[in-house]
Amino acid sequence: MVTLAEVAKHAGVSASTVSYVLSGKRSISTGTRERVERSIQELGYHPNAGARALASSKSNVIALMMPLRTDMYVPVMMEIALAVTTTARAYGYDVLLLTGEEGPAAVRRVTGSGLADAMIVMDVELDDERLPLLRASERPAVLIGLPADTTGLTCVDLDFAATGALCAEHLGGLGHRDIAVIGEAPAVYERHTGFAERTLDGLRGAARELGLRLLHRPSEGGYGAMAATLARIFDERPGTTGFVVQNEAAVEPLLALLRQQGRAVPEDVSVMAICPDQLALSASVRLTSVSIPAHEMGRQAVEHTVAKLAARGTDGVELIAPELTVRASTGPVPG
Repeated sequence: MVTLAEVAKHAGVSASTVSYVLSGKRSISTGTRERVERSIQELGYHPNAGARALASSKSNVIALMMPLRTDMYVPVMMEIALAVTTTARAYGYDVLLLTGEEGPAAVRRVTGSGLADAMIVMDVELDDERLPLLRASERPAVLIGLPADTTGLTCVDLDFAATGALCAEHLGGLGHRDIAVIGEAPAVYERHTGFAERTLDGLRGAARELGLRLLHRPSEGGYGAMAATLARIFDERPGTTGFVVQNEAAVEPLLALLRQQGRAVPEDVSVMAICPDQLALSASVRLTSVSIPAHEMGRQAVEHTVAKLAARGTDGVELIAPELTVRASTGPVPG
């Protein structure tokens, strides 16, 4: 790794002169500055991030809080993280990834140090215990998710309430009256995670307006858990003809179990999912779905963060409208 002293030697100047060129704290002659900049480029020197932070009071780093939980669909989380990282680099920022389930402790670690200039927070709960710290911090923060109270916050998310309503309207429009919702793992609802709760609110509201009977059952998503959940659904509501799945791990087990029971999709039952397009297209039956705009959520979060760092951003909620794509897994109610 090239050092600052090596750059100074290559340029024929003192180490302090190189430091001044990097920090801009002192006026350096044009010729000397150009000579130092040439040496930096030729040698491939990269200033230490800590030194940059001390020199400018900025780290040029955005912290991304992304707790990796076993009850969450990691590919979507990683797609959001990738979008955050690539968009941040386009604006000249690096990303510090915080994957532990530390909650407020992680917020304190970032806001109480020079680790990052701003934070992007994922896996947002309705009454998230990190929110008081984020509101009180001088460092900008953007949430990918929607808590119950958005006052003083900047949030980006898919409009999950509208997503739930769209699913109910689609199946209701096909004549289905008994609809089962196969939800996320129980722990997701126990934490009152925003996206799951808001989807249910949208489904229930539209079901009431349309006169549909709605049954919601959380599921761990594996084959065994899905078999138990499906048996319970048909035991409680034998006339169920429509399924909405908001649990990516449950999609293929559900389709396999329906086949084993001799229930054809979509002739006997219709199945739709809230999931990434890639999963909907690769399922054993091409799924009617509302897509998760993971890349767009990550991109917008970074753009709001950069705007706040430049003192151009304002607090508020940015909801992405859901898009329904009809494929081979939904059809008119049988009979």
